[in-house]
Amino acid sequence: MPSTPQALKKSLIADGFEVYRTSPSLIMLADRVRDNLLMDSGVAVVHGDPLTVRITLRARAAEFPGEGEQVLFERARALAEPMAARGYLEVSATAVPVMDPGDPSRTIDTWYEVLYERRVGDESELHPELRFALSLAKTAER
Repeated sequence: MPSTPQALKKSLIADGFEVYRTSPSLIMLADRVRDNLLMDSGVAVVHGDPLTVRITLRARAAEFPGEGEQVLFERARALAEPMAARGYLEVSATAVPVMDPGDPSRTIDTWYEVLYERRVGDESELHPELRFALSLAKTAER
């Protein structure tokens, strides 16, 4: 395991990964949507012993009007099917309101997010696992 989160971040960048955001023990990876636009990929590395890959799967309420909370969580969980054989475990499920940027008192949507994690041994296992995680669909669609 790299000695610091900063060393791990440098190693990821050197291997071609794009970093979206970092916190003291979390490195969130980016998806490049266009040449000049990076978006949160829903994939992160938790720097600890052991290293952990974290994947957030989501279903948007606006995409499935009239469906209840449990159905929306199940739509997000359905995206995890390819992850099961690799040892990912569900660690939380949360409804996250999306606020109107022009009126913070108004909710414009809700994301139903299910968080999965898998521990990996070291960086030699981490980088291929991150490539797998980045290849997955992370948002439920109609």
